[in-house]
Amino acid sequence: MDNSITGTDLIPAARKEGDALVLSIRGELDLHNSPTLRVDLMSLLNRAQPKRLMLDMAQVPYMDSSALAVLVEVLKRMLKSNGRVFLVGLQPRVQGLLEIARLVSIFTVCKDEQEALAM
Repeated sequence: MDNSITGTDLIPAARKEGDALVLSIRGELDLHNSPTLRVDLMSLLNRAQPKRLMLDMAQVPYMDSSALAVLVEVLKRMLKSNGRVFLVGLQPRVQGLLEIARLVSIFTVCKDEQEALAM
């Protein structure tokens, strides 16, 4: 059975892995494309209904506060159904932004997908 889900420009790869939805996010995330990212993420969450959401951010060199707001909204959505959100492969600039915003304490940050899947 194929567990892949059709992706988008910002989310080129999406697949189910057990009770997890694993998404690869790509590109700089800012005020111009964060509304699209929000729509894409919410659509995938509504279709897949995962217990765990893994966002592979290895291909995201930059994000601004509008993208952070999208991540927080996704986290709130997941928490309503007792789900968890894992951020994987953060680049230093994105990791720094999350630390400055004090969001590393509310997301589960993992170095790679294997670590996230094992949790």
